[in-house]
Amino acid sequence: MFSRGQLIFAILFFLSFLIGIIWAYRKDKGNNKILFKGSYKVLLFALFIFFALYGIVKLKHLLLL
Repeated sequence: MFSRGQLIFAILFFLSFLIGIIWAYRKDKGNNKILFKGSYKVLLFALFIFFALYGIVKLKHLLLL
């Protein structure tokens, strides 16, 4: 399906991308605590909205049967 060269390129690209992501995360780790303080509240609110909409759709489906 893939040639040997394409597989080697994909593996090297993935490894270099992973190393770059880890390096950038460690570099910004100190700033993230300051800049994103309280961001878990936004995540919880988004999850609440998602599950509320899901519940409304399921309830509407059950009532229409």
